[in-house]
Parts: sequence; structure tokens; C-alpha cells
Amino acid sequence: MEEDNIAVGLDIGTTKIVAMIGRKNEYGKVEILGIGRTKSLGVHRGVVNNITQTIQSIQQAVQQAEANSGIEVEGVTVGIAGQHIRSLQHSDYITRNDVEEVIEDEDIDNLCNQVHKLVMLPGEEIIHVLPQEYKVDGQSEIMEPRGMSGGRLEANFHVVVGQISSIRNIGRCVKNSGLELNGMTLEPLASANSVLSQEEKEAGVALIDIGGGTTDLAIFKDGIIRHTAVIPLGGNAITEDIKEGCSIIEKQAELLKVKFGSAWPGENKENEIVSIPGLRGRDPKEISLKNLSKVIHYRAVEIIDQVYLEIKNYGHEEQKKKLIAGIVITGGGAQLKHLKQLVEYVTGMDTRVGYPNEYLAGETDKEIASPLYATAVGLVMDGLERKVFEKEEREQAEEEHLGVNAEQPEETAADHNTEGEGASHEKSPIPEQPKQPARPSRNVVEKWFDKLKEFLDNAE
Repeated sequence: MEEDNIAVGLDIGTTKIVAMIGRKNEYGKVEILGIGRTKSLGVHRGVVNNITQTIQSIQQAVQQAEANSGIEVEGVTVGIAGQHIRSLQHSDYITRNDVEEVIEDEDIDNLCNQVHKLVMLPGEEIIHVLPQEYKVDGQSEIMEPRGMSGGRLEANFHVVVGQISSIRNIGRCVKNSGLELNGMTLEPLASANSVLSQEEKEAGVALIDIGGGTTDLAIFKDGIIRHTAVIPLGGNAITEDIKEGCSIIEKQAELLKVKFGSAWPGENKENEIVSIPGLRGRDPKEISLKNLSKVIHYRAVEIIDQVYLEIKNYGHEEQKKKLIAGIVITGGGAQLKHLKQLVEYVTGMDTRVGYPNEYLAGETDKEIASPLYATAVGLVMDGLERKVFEKEEREQAEEEHLGVNAEQPEETAADHNTEGEGASHEKSPIPEQPKQPARPSRNVVEKWFDKLKEFLDNAE
């Protein structure tokens, strides 16, 4: 059974599916209790294209994590990614009836809900509505409008959009695996939470998460997410190039990339050669490491160029939008030798490899604190945050419930007692409370998530 302070992250990737169980220790760090990892079958470029195979892979990963931790997994926080994700900037406003009344959560909710009604392309739906900064009666650059007075409340939004069918398919896979869907988070946001510091987000940073099928980008400035993008190329494209360029099978190509691959051809000497066993008694194949590096280099440059184009589209060259903290690369692809140097060379920006160790407990296994697991760690962190929030909501609801009972006059105590008895049998509505939109900043996301859960329940 899962406890209140335990959360499970499920990273459904193109090459691997990871189930990670974690909890917060007394120092506020994340302690990983168990991990399961299986080859991802049925997912292409972040999109499910075979439900049955994906369900099997999820179940295997979850069973491994359960065996490692001795904890039975009930609900999971899932990451959303894939080439169907896109983002856009949008400005909107509301006119308030009472100018003298201060701006409250309700006003911000109304503004966010208005953005949620934007008409999208057929089959698309808004996933995240992320406020950038607000304006109150024309006064700009307001980060926190609550408590201010004004008639016109305006805001710039970063809106993340995705194909609803792709997202529903992920939801179906999770539910058909016998798991409860506790939450969904955009994978670049989950990776950012696990590898970036608050100082980097304030200074301005671009997070590049290089996965198997896609490369995700998330740009932060002044502590706020400013731009997201998904490039439909990842580590698998490099493996495919090696396979074609060296005329070898995929398994050998992946092994070559991991063991001997480099994104910088100048590092290898002409006479460095590796021998690959031939198929079914054929002669071994000799491959020059310099040629291998050239193949990797061309594809890596193409991926970096596309990401850098997105960084330019955000407006990195403008003084106000400058990314002082540069670039952080993470994900399985970030482990490619000399990739950091290549990113610095192509973009001219400071670069580091992002490890999810800042928020992990000190005794965590070194393998888990690898860029490979950045998204999974971020999803666990997101799940833990939800659990804390749900607990606070429950306590608040109970306090309010007790407060109402305490305020009843004595003559109606008998009547209330009967209601109290009924309430004691119907305690379940209180834990259900967190499903309602709660945090103003996540209000729209929670409503959308509730709609998705309702759809999945009805679809069964």
C-alpha cells in the first residue's frame, strides 16, 4: 500500500519506460525506494502506437519497482511528451465589476478559464495555461496581482497544446495497466524541476532534454517558464544513422554509440578501429571510430541547430530575454561523449550536463542520479507535491467541517448529531476534495485533468 508521503513517477519514453517510487525524507530531499525499467515497446517519438505492447511494458516496469521497494503501486504521475506538443503565446483580459474590490484568486481563475476557451485546431486541446506576467489597469510587469485594486486585469500566457487523442491513449494505457492516474505533467517541466536550480530559472536558462525519440526544450527566465518546444529527433535518429552508415544491425549500432561514440570527430585518430562480429558466420566488420564520430556529429549538429532556432524564436538575443545561465542538457542523449562541447560550439552559450542529484537524498544510488532518469525523478517530485497539497486540502476541509459543527447552537445539536453520524459514514468526500481545482496557478490544468479522468472512466 502506498503511504501519504510516497509518490510514483511513470516516464513513458520512446526507448524506455521507467517506474520510480520515492518519498521525501526529514531533510526535504527525495529518497528513491524502488525503480523499474523496461524496454519501451509500442511508443514512437513519444506517442503510443501500440496500446497492448505499451501496457505490457508499463506493467513490467511497475512490477520491477514494486519488487525493489516492497511497496504496492496504486497511482502514478505520468509525463506527457511527443511530437504533437506545441506551444503559443497569448494575451487576454477580464473587466472586473467592482473596481474597489481587491483582486483575488477567483479573478485569476476567471482569466485562466477564458484562455482555456481558445479555439484550437481540430483534435487539439490546451494542456497547460502558464501565466507570464500581469497588467492591472495598464500597469505592466506585475508578477503577483492578488491584493491589488483595478478594473481591468490582463495577462500574457504561455499555452501548451497537444493532440487530445495521444494524451487519452497514454491515459488508457495507465488505467488498463491497473493503475490510478494521479496526475499528468509535461515532461520538459518535470525534467526542469529535477535538474535546474531556482537561481538558474531566475537568471534565464534553456533546458534541453534529449530522449530516444524526441528532444524537449523548456526555457525559463525570471523564475517563469517562457517557451517550450518538442523537436521530433532524438538519440534513436543517431543510432539509425550509424546503422545505415556502417551497415550493421540496430543492436550493434546502439552499443557502438554508447561505448565508442563521440559528437566531436577531431577527438579520434585515423587508426582507431573497432571490430564488430559478423552475422551468422560472416567475417567481422571493421569500423573506424573517426567515421563513427562523423556520422554522430552530423545528426547531433542537426538536433542542436533545431533547438537553437527555438531559443532564437523565444528572443534570446534581446537584452531583456538573455539566458544568463546558458543551456543545461539532460536525458539519455546527454551522456553522449563531447556533446556538451559541441552544444557550446554551435550555440556559443555556457552549457552543463544536468544531473537530478540536487534534490535527491545523499545516499541515492549513483545510477539513479543520471541524466537518463531526470524526467522520472521530476515526476516523483511532482507526485510528492500533489500528495502534500492533497493532505493540506483534506486538513483544511476537516477544520472547516469541525468549525461548522462547533458554531451550531445548542438547541440544534440533536439534529446535527444525526447529520454528524451520516457524515462519519460519508468520510470519503473529504479525501476526494483535492480533485477540485485548488491552487489558482494550476486551476485550469486540474480542470482539464478531471475532464480527462472522466472521459477515461466513461470509456471503459
